[in-house]
Amino acid sequence: MKKICLLLLFAVSVSFANNNTFPNQNEPKVGDVLVINNPSGTEYNHISFPKLNMIAKRGKVANYKSVHGNHVVVKEVITKSNGNTYVVLEKKDNTQFFGFLKEVKANYTKSLNSGEISVVK
Repeated sequence: MKKICLLLLFAVSVSFANNNTFPNQNEPKVGDVLVINNPSGTEYNHISFPKLNMIAKRGKVANYKSVHGNHVVVKEVITKSNGNTYVVLEKKDNTQFFGFLKEVKANYTKSLNSGEISVVK
C-alpha cells in the first residue's frame, strides 16, 4: 500500500512538472489578429471603447454596431504585476474606431473568456 501511494504521488508530481515546462499558448503576441464580437450585454465590459454619449457628442451614431466583426491587430502587450494581461488594439485596415479613435486597450484574458474578442485562426 505504501509503494502504491508513493508511486501515485510521483506520477502526479511528474505530470504537474511536465505541464509547467511548456510555454503558455494563450499569451498574446504583437501582430496577432483578433476579431471583435458582439458583447453579451449592451456595452463592452473588457474593451475600453468610449461610452455611447461620448460617441454621440462627436456627431456619430451612438451604437457599437460599427465595430462588430472588425479585425484588429495587437499593437502592444502589457503585463501588470497583478497578473492581468492588457493589449493595445488597432484596426487591421488602419482606419479609426468610430471615426476618432486610433487604438483601444483591452483586458486580454477577460475579454477572450467573455467572448468580446476571439482569435482569428
